[in-house]
Formats: sequence, structure tokens, C-alpha cells
Amino acid sequence: MILCSKYLVPKGYVGLAIFPFVFLKDKTFKNDVVLLNHENIHLKQQLEFLIIPFFVWYGIEFLIRLYQYKSWYLAYKNISFEREAFANENNANYLKLRGFWQFLKYLCKHDFQYK
Repeated sequence: MILCSKYLVPKGYVGLAIFPFVFLKDKTFKNDVVLLNHENIHLKQQLEFLIIPFFVWYGIEFLIRLYQYKSWYLAYKNISFEREAFANENNANYLKLRGFWQFLKYLCKHDFQYK
């Protein structure tokens, strides 16, 4: 279910997935298939982790990446869940073909930085 609210999406972001919802900063993003695919990848990840453990892992990994990169932006972009979502957001068939816990292949990549 897609909900639009500029107040529920943190500043600097346009979308946020919290199972079973996708929150968008503005209703114009409802037509952004790449963004929606990115957020749907996160919903699938959350289901695999039974939701709450996903956010615990996400938060811990973010803190590790923040220490590692000394940058909020690089820490966020290098979380394994985000790496998977960004790498596959343009593939409309990704969720149909995706295997279980595919984010793991993005966990141990070294020197993989988004600028």
C-alpha cells in the first residue's frame, strides 16, 4: 500500500518502506517505477527477516558503515540492503527472479562505494 506524506519521509529521501507500506514524499512519485521497485525490494527484504529483525540489522549495519566511511551518505548507500536495492531497482523482473536473502551477496563486497 502506497501512502504519500511529506511528514513521514525523512528529509533528503523521497521514499521509505515499512512493511506493508511504502511512504512517498509526494504523490508525483507514484509514477516512478524505479523508486517503487527499489522500495518493493525493501519490502521483500523485510518479509524475509520477519520485519523487526530487518530494522535491527539495518540499524547496526548503518552504524558500522558510518564508522567505516565517516559519511552519513556513504554509510547509507553501502548498507547491504541498499546495495541490493540500488543495484536492481532498474530491473522490473528482479523480484520475480530474486532468490532468498540475496542481500547477502552485497554484504561482503569491499571497496564498493557510491559517490
